[in-house]
Amino acid sequence: NNQRSVAFGDGIYKSTDAGKTWKRMGLENSEHIQNIMIDPRNSNTIYVTAIGPLWRPGGDRGLFKTTDGGATWKNILPGTENSGATDIVMDPSNSSILYAASYQRRRTPWGFNGGGPGSGLWKTENAGQTWSRLTGNGLPARGTMGRIAIDVSRSNPNVVYAQIEVRD
Repeated sequence: NNQRSVAFGDGIYKSTDAGKTWKRMGLENSEHIQNIMIDPRNSNTIYVTAIGPLWRPGGDRGLFKTTDGGATWKNILPGTENSGATDIVMDPSNSSILYAASYQRRRTPWGFNGGGPGSGLWKTENAGQTWSRLTGNGLPARGTMGRIAIDVSRSNPNVVYAQIEVRD
């Protein structure tokens, strides 16, 4: 949520006792984490989308992955100084196929700039080792996209939905 009154966090936390106690597991400079997705085949493999600071460049931005339950993190889809990852979904029939959304935005005291070339849709077929930007075939032109929400049909993983904010 990109409002002037938005608060920010200090990383990702993990509980191994059903929420009785918590431990911070990194990504302290992400400030804004949108999604946490756990691989259903291996609970130590976790994906986290981070958009980074709202009011300034930098921070932890992009799509992060851990394969050791959060002890270490790798930025598998890095953002830019003004963009980060905001959404991630997994193909229900193949956990190596993921779709991610990135979003470029910056809040200032006098306004808000949302959208631009840092916004886009991405796909990997190897659990995040390599990514392809999805373009054409009915998608809006690169640079006109803003915030994006995505999902994959559970009954037919060939069906992917995207809600895309588009500038005129």
